[in-house]
Amino acid sequence: MSVVTVQLGQCGNQVGRELFDVMCSDAQDAGRKTHSTAGWERFFRQTTQGDLEARAVLVDMEPKVINHSMSRAAKSGRWRYGETSHFSQKQGSGNNWANGYCVHGPGHRDAVEDLVRREVEHCDMLAGFIPMMSVAGGTGSGVGTFVTQCLRDIYPSAFVLNHLTWPYGTGEVIVQNYNSVLTLAHLYQMSDAILVHENDIVHRICSQLLKIKQISFSDMNRVIAHQLGGVLQPALTPDSCGAYSRNPLGELVGALACHPEYKLLSVSTIPQMASSSIAFSTFSWPALLKHLRQMLISNTKMEEGKFGPKSPKKDFWLVHTSILFLAPCGFGDSAIYTSWLPPDEAFSLWKSPVPFNKYEKSATLVSNSQALLRPLDDMVRKAWNMFASRAYIHQYVKFGISEEDFLDSFTSLEQVISSYTQLQC
Repeated sequence: MSVVTVQLGQCGNQVGRELFDVMCSDAQDAGRKTHSTAGWERFFRQTTQGDLEARAVLVDMEPKVINHSMSRAAKSGRWRYGETSHFSQKQGSGNNWANGYCVHGPGHRDAVEDLVRREVEHCDMLAGFIPMMSVAGGTGSGVGTFVTQCLRDIYPSAFVLNHLTWPYGTGEVIVQNYNSVLTLAHLYQMSDAILVHENDIVHRICSQLLKIKQISFSDMNRVIAHQLGGVLQPALTPDSCGAYSRNPLGELVGALACHPEYKLLSVSTIPQMASSSIAFSTFSWPALLKHLRQMLISNTKMEEGKFGPKSPKKDFWLVHTSILFLAPCGFGDSAIYTSWLPPDEAFSLWKSPVPFNKYEKSATLVSNSQALLRPLDDMVRKAWNMFASRAYIHQYVKFGISEEDFLDSFTSLEQVISSYTQLQC
């Protein structure tokens, strides 16, 4: 079953291109015919000339990033975007969610829906969509939210798994917390699940684990793409009966986000290191899984030397990419899950019999937990402090967002925060 990716705004288009690059490399490795076929069919289509084209729609209100992404993909010689699979304009959304959601989104709805429809028609069977966006700016967050709403309305039987890039806590845009609140509150009503990467965490991975001195957004996008690729690569799931699952993302969404109050998913991957060090490193499954379990218990998303004692009390999904099949140690412990969730429903294991992205052994954990509670609470608090002083409200009102809309969004996210806070053993 095929998945259509919708890349929105600068961040969504940059991360999306890196992701397709990773997925194509994984699928094209020699000696993986069954694995490769499963990956190609899901995320690529083959042209009459034999070229691979990404099942993707690119949307931005400015053409520069889209043109660059399409050019980079074509120059790779391995895959490309469709020549007519993109939409752009000459003027951006000015880092204003209301401008994207109330003006650009409705104004270009027909054009974007037509692109999506044509991409869906290329699919023998559609599983769902992955809209990719940042929550900080105007186009990714505002237009992205509007497009997600359209996808939900037009394709009600397909899953919608939003991928969000969370801005630096110190601030990228002065109104980023407003944009984030409005985005998350609306997506919570229409998305099946929301997979989040935090820029602060990704930056630390680049600095501390990959040892990159001058960290660029390209470096960070590659980290995000690697982690997403570990989730999206073909896998043997509990319901696939020994063959690669035809709809693994559908299984993931159904297992992790089956309750409407709990939709926020986080990702942890192990190991992650500089490419120059991989050839000189050896990994054992007991050590890797022990560290991954410690990361789960301590709510950390990267390997660190110290781990706290607090259990996150949640359910999660493990994606295990390997050349060996080993039973994970310690993940069946009922003490690390909420008491009302049976352990056999709280944990599920996926496997792949091939290495991934140069790592002989690797494991990726996707978790619906309290891991995003603190950054969400901080973001809502900062946005509320600005709202209480009426800072920049007029910039949103002039595009059609009222103070009542803000209050509804705050109320919605306070309920989400309360639900995750109350997870108990």
